[in-house]
Amino acid sequence: MIKKLMHPGEYNRSMDYMLLIVRLAGGILMLTHGWGKFERLLGDDPIKFADPLGVGATASLALAVFSEVFCAIFLILGLATRFVSIPLIITMLIAAFVVHLNDPFSKQELPMLYAVLYLVSAVAGAGRFSIDQRIDKKLARS
Repeated sequence: MIKKLMHPGEYNRSMDYMLLIVRLAGGILMLTHGWGKFERLLGDDPIKFADPLGVGATASLALAVFSEVFCAIFLILGLATRFVSIPLIITMLIAAFVVHLNDPFSKQELPMLYAVLYLVSAVAGAGRFSIDQRIDKKLARS
């Protein structure tokens, strides 16, 4: 089961490049978006953050940081791509449909676009240019 979920997919070279671009764009842009949250989590100021799940502002911020920083880094590397895409999808759907529910569509549009990028990564896998590919090769040999 794990082997199947870690499989990077088998595509032609142009599709592998496109998956790399999707991973890099979605990961790098989200990392830059989440970095400020990471600094806020580590800072000394009292945490003021939306609590859409009712778990508290600090826990909500920590979950957002986990997704937007750590999962984004794994996505960039192509490491456990299908797994790390799931928290990213959830975070973006919460941002679009909970946090920005009553805001204009322009506030919901970007998180929905990110969610689509992460859905592509979750379904298609990392592609050839990834750590998942190296892991898959090692698993195939054993």
